[in-house]
Amino acid sequence: MPTLTLRDGTEIYYKDWGNKSGPVVVFSHGWPLNSDNWESQMFFLANHGCRVVAHDRRGHGRSCQPWFGNDMDTWADDLSELIEHLDLKDVMLVGHSTGGGEITRYIGRHGTSRVSKAVLVSANPPQMLKTDANPEGLPLSVFDGFREAMIKDRAQFFLDIPNGPFFGFNREGAKKSQGLIDSWFQQGMMCSFKAVYDCVKTWEADYSEDLKKMDIPVLILHGDDDQVVPIGNSAYKSVKLVPNGKLKVYPGGAHALPNMNTDEVNKDLLDFLKQN
Repeated sequence: MPTLTLRDGTEIYYKDWGNKSGPVVVFSHGWPLNSDNWESQMFFLANHGCRVVAHDRRGHGRSCQPWFGNDMDTWADDLSELIEHLDLKDVMLVGHSTGGGEITRYIGRHGTSRVSKAVLVSANPPQMLKTDANPEGLPLSVFDGFREAMIKDRAQFFLDIPNGPFFGFNREGAKKSQGLIDSWFQQGMMCSFKAVYDCVKTWEADYSEDLKKMDIPVLILHGDDDQVVPIGNSAYKSVKLVPNGKLKVYPGGAHALPNMNTDEVNKDLLDFLKQN
């Protein structure tokens, strides 16, 4: 099982699939999941000649569960260490949800010398929290509610989320996939309680300045029925902040685009990768 020991001794698990001499795509997963949630995209792109890499963020999946470092700056620095360890260049970064915040912060802290493109999928930047400068955001009580629900009964909360808003299974006429629900629950319960709790704080952060530093082509994919990261407070704003961005809206798309719109997301990633 490939792992990397980071600067503070934390070990993180990663996958490195496909053609080692092909174009490189690095994936960052959402909360509270792990690299398994990208398996459809990784399998597809690896079969199209790409080298695909994804890690379990510290505190998540098969990586170590340290008490400290469950914050976006540390996660971005961990990603940088992985990219440098594997000596990856001309990388296309892809981040879903919190993973979108991770790759945005990575570029904000480490620049684009190793990055050629970036894709934000249902991503939380620029800022989800309601503030005087961001009146369209979500009130702090929403984030406090997440923290309280986890303390009260994390297992039940981690059943309620995939049964409802994450996949859009709470919408009338939605066809539930018990397999997706079970997979989400399994991945979520593998995650350190400290990591899932601390991660909520990263949703309150402002990534505006990081977005402005994304001086590469950026593709933003977002569903207009995203109940977790509403499109009006995220994608519509992010595309105005990145210097060279393009937004594609998925009509009726839920938060879990990589799982619910798999074929379309796969095609969009490959097409964007091929663009000069």
